[in-house]
Amino acid sequence: MKKLRVTVEGKSYDVTVELLGEGSVTPAPLPAPTLPVSSSPSSGSGDAVPSPLAGKVVSIDVKAGQQVSEGDELMILEAMKMNTHVFSPASGTIGSILVQAGDNVEEGQSLATIA
Repeated sequence: MKKLRVTVEGKSYDVTVELLGEGSVTPAPLPAPTLPVSSSPSSGSGDAVPSPLAGKVVSIDVKAGQQVSEGDELMILEAMKMNTHVFSPASGTIGSILVQAGDNVEEGQSLATIA
């Protein structure tokens, strides 16, 4: 396993990758990506939680007003028959949920706000 920093369109992401052919072929779970917090306006107050990819909202695991810690799972998105877990980028209180299960979302779209 190697830790790498990838920069996409000026945004840095810390990732862990497995080098195939070196050691075990059993995949290890990846840590939650560190996602930048969007400063784009949203309908709720607080920092927006952006969608890491375009896809469909499968489930929402939090409610408005709920306390969350950094790294807590907020929701699950599906894209190309694969589930992507969206984690809280910071500790705080969920200000608002801006999507519903079944909604299609675009990459970077605000999913929720954390105050």
